Amino acid sequence: MKPPHDADEILIDDLPAPRHSRRLAVVTETYPPEVNGVAMSMARVVDGLNRRNHDVQLIRPRQPARMAAGPLSSQPTVDEVLTKGLPVPLYPNLRMGVPSKRALVKLWSLRRPDVVHIATEGPLGWSALQAAQHLALPVTSDYRTNFHAYGRHYRLGLLSKPIMGYLRKFHNRCDATMVPTEAMRVLLADRGFERLNVVGRGVDAQRFDPARRSAAMRESWGAGPDDLVLGYVGRLAPEKNLGVVLAAYEAVRQLQPRTRLVLVGDGPMRAELAARVPDAVFPGQRSGDDLAAHYAGLDLFLFPSLTETFGNVTTEAMASGCAVVAFESAAAGELIRSGVNGWLAGPGKEEAFVAAARVAAVDADARRAVAEAARATARRLDWADITARFESVLEAAIARAEPTFRMASLQATA
Repeated sequence: MKPPHDADEILIDDLPAPRHSRRLAVVTETYPPEVNGVAMSMARVVDGLNRRNHDVQLIRPRQPARMAAGPLSSQPTVDEVLTKGLPVPLYPNLRMGVPSKRALVKLWSLRRPDVVHIATEGPLGWSALQAAQHLALPVTSDYRTNFHAYGRHYRLGLLSKPIMGYLRKFHNRCDATMVPTEAMRVLLADRGFERLNVVGRGVDAQRFDPARRSAAMRESWGAGPDDLVLGYVGRLAPEKNLGVVLAAYEAVRQLQPRTRLVLVGDGPMRAELAARVPDAVFPGQRSGDDLAAHYAGLDLFLFPSLTETFGNVTTEAMASGCAVVAFESAAAGELIRSGVNGWLAGPGKEEAFVAAARVAAVDADARRAVAEAARATARRLDWADITARFESVLEAAIARAEPTFRMASLQATA
């Protein structure tokens, strides 16, 4: 692996780099070993672009030394450029970049990328956008997190409109913005976002596999072979709407008293949840094959969040052979046919969500059939196909920019 270097200490190799199809700069303020949907999916995309013979430069904040490297934390031929980082408010385990326009202009002036892709809209992302436009580079972006929707959960409701205004301004200055679902494309288009392209998310169906189910792990949760285990995976935070999970658990336990609840993850609500449901199991944050085994140990996956742009945990649960109950939004709304490969409730209809959980809990045959269909759906979500679609959006942005760049070059030499 190329050693990472600081953005303000640009190194130029004496020997020319091997030829690649494209020179791509990818800017993100979260990346493994940080554990979240944006970090993990960006690592998959970077790996896929690398496998497709592109020269990828990854620009991200330096992470604390205490964070152990994860399986997707780096790729052997990716040029990593590390910038200064600060803790994200309310998310202390995440880092955000700092304004770095001057360093990025210097970096890209020395070695000009064919396109800049920005995965996050924080200070580093904004600096990348400014630097790219200063150098007349084509730039694409991702819309990955509904920051504006988090306001009501953190008493920041008055900021929702300004945040949406900033996001619209940010993305409309890009040549293309990628969104994960058609529903999100329609929503953002109605709010004035332009040049939107649907690029979904894949799932590693080899890692997330029902074969990883462990009787020993289930026993450690207090569940026998025939006991029902309900579960959730993700951040334990207000925006995840976890009160609905607790309501569904209580309703199911009235029907099957031996039902267990497993909440995988960490966050500011962990202590509150543990106090409200003292018999629940809290394995903490998990990753890799260990996370996959936790999914596989569940019988019914409950995902009540309404703030997701996609929700990778939904497809991971489906690939793991879990029957899923979710609201009809994000990945669930795109992929699940209620009663066929999962169960859906209308957005925000909590009583319908709880009722669906009760139906899934009492009919073991239907639950198994749905779980098998969910697995079949997830197996079609191949990361190679997603990367190809992602690549096509980059290529279109490059193609649109080339005539303008050639004209600017001619004028500069005239």
